[in-house]
Amino acid sequence: MTDRLRPIPPEDWTDAQRAAAQDIINGPRGALYGPFVPLLRSPELMGYAQKLGEYLRYRSAIGVRLSELAILVTAREWDQQVEWAIHAPIAQQVGIPADVVAAIARRERPAALLVDEAVVYDFCLELHRHKRVSDRVYDDALALFGEQGVVDLMGVNGYYTFLAMVMNTARTAVPASSVAPLPD
Repeated sequence: MTDRLRPIPPEDWTDAQRAAAQDIINGPRGALYGPFVPLLRSPELMGYAQKLGEYLRYRSAIGVRLSELAILVTAREWDQQVEWAIHAPIAQQVGIPADVVAAIARRERPAALLVDEAVVYDFCLELHRHKRVSDRVYDDALALFGEQGVVDLMGVNGYYTFLAMVMNTARTAVPASSVAPLPD
């Protein structure tokens, strides 16, 4: 597959693209990569998206470990190799066991989930597959995370779905990763 929206050489950036790219480079990501390569074509959208993503990835009410778990479920549900290549190693670094990551890659329910991980997994899977969340799963998430946590969990799913749509359409090149790609 050919990358449809390849990197734009920095010398060809407009002033708006340069400013939007610099905001990402100066932030916690430190570089322009992944979904921000195609999004650079719409610098204002990219700016808003990166601010939302920065909150959801680094400061959400559910914490980084559970956000990374939600990102993996989203990446698997959207067959998104770039998200997987970037976030599977991060998930393991922040405490998601390798066997949990491998089970998600195989589209299997991980056998050994902590209570909070099971709630996040169930919430994400129902949201992606059924386009809604059952009362039981919602109530479990509410009890653990409160209303802000539930909203942030919905936000992580929505944001990474947006990025998956962008990268799947753009056919964004998959970076090198320490984890195997998602199986077909």
